[in-house]
Amino acid sequence: MKATLFILAVAFAAAGVSVPVFARDALPQATQQVLALKDGSTLYVFKDGKMAKEDRYGRAVYLKQGEILELADGRKIPAVGNEVARLDGLLNDGHRN
Repeated sequence: MKATLFILAVAFAAAGVSVPVFARDALPQATQQVLALKDGSTLYVFKDGKMAKEDRYGRAVYLKQGEILELADGRKIPAVGNEVARLDGLLNDGHRN
């Protein structure tokens, strides 16, 4: 009886640990580049050239077309597109019911 409970506990623990691992699997496949920004946020460049921004708290945020973004290394690039809904879907994949 104790062995069965232990096996069940291990199975549930393993299932709980694996959920966050799979949640962002689609993000690297959908993006061409991931760039760190000076303010601690992250810029994702999708394969079609459009961009989306994730704030330092892990939320997809609005990105103005043509907005100048400063990378962590000091380079500046203009924003192309505003794929906030696309990024939100990828960030939250597997986290919603």
